[in-house]
Amino acid sequence: MSSYTICMKTKSVKVGDVVIGGGFPIAIQTMWKSPLSNKIDDILVKIDELKDIGTDILRFAVPDLESAEILGKISKKSHIPLVADIHFDYKIALKCIEGGVHKIRINPGNIGASWKVEEVVKAARENSIPIRVGVNGGSLPSALRDRTDLAFAMLEAAEMELNIFEKFNFKEVVFSLKSSDIKNTIMANKLFSEKYSYPLHLGLTEAGPLIPGTVKSSIALNTMIVDNIGDTIRVSLSDSMKNEVFAAREILKASGKESTGVDIVSCPRCGRASFNTHDFLVDIESDLQKIKQNISIAVMGCIVNGPGEARHADLGITGSGENIVIFRKGKIVRKGKPGNAVEMFIEELNKF
Repeated sequence: MSSYTICMKTKSVKVGDVVIGGGFPIAIQTMWKSPLSNKIDDILVKIDELKDIGTDILRFAVPDLESAEILGKISKKSHIPLVADIHFDYKIALKCIEGGVHKIRINPGNIGASWKVEEVVKAARENSIPIRVGVNGGSLPSALRDRTDLAFAMLEAAEMELNIFEKFNFKEVVFSLKSSDIKNTIMANKLFSEKYSYPLHLGLTEAGPLIPGTVKSSIALNTMIVDNIGDTIRVSLSDSMKNEVFAAREILKASGKESTGVDIVSCPRCGRASFNTHDFLVDIESDLQKIKQNISIAVMGCIVNGPGEARHADLGITGSGENIVIFRKGKIVRKGKPGNAVEMFIEELNKF
């Protein structure tokens, strides 16, 4: 599991071998971006790749019973906990629980009558499967949809479901109160955390493309995390799973909550650059994200910003005329051609 400083102490909920809340590290989540298929081995390879870059929990959309059956098979072989995201049909949730999926996520705004939620709760309790109640500002229960005080309406939606869980003395619950609006998301989570000690899953819904979505998510998540609100996070981007995980890690790092990992310094590039730092960073990004040690990396375009200004870096690379140079703490250790830059740099990186 990723190593991060914890937020406010809440009740602990175990999801597979990951514990959310209870003083445990903040868990990073992402969501599978395509429909489930029977190519289970291919999916498991991708799950391991996501695990290597810091994914703690992975969620799948489960729109039908066939998908529920597939996810159950994957869950038995996955090296990280998997969550079934279910809307509209409570029978799909029951099928996922039966198949051994590690957690169920339901939306109180569309799962249907309260007795359907009760059936899911009873099955989850009997099988020791936790549930996340996902309250979305854009899909509240019908009785709350016309409310203008969105944050309070979201809180009330969460409380409606909480009453059902407490009726059955079911404690293995994680809540999320999300909106595409930053202010209402922050307020709803603040209101909930002041009243209850259930773990909170933080995020914005439909945050947007990579840059706008990361900016909005950073503002919202940082505001809550520094106030000790939140136990697990997902950055919901119109982009790759990998970038969702990278963004989440960087938000935790910038918020002062990450305790290990790579600190990357890179120049934006200008007319002096003799080395394409942009392409190089794309090529080595996944390798850097797999590193658990505290090390600093500098990627510079020219000798002006190379070993001099970046001499503090544990490992760095820069352009130098028609060549590249690799340095450690400002001392040049290797020289070569740009075409060999990735191979040479990874060799030096592996020495750490």
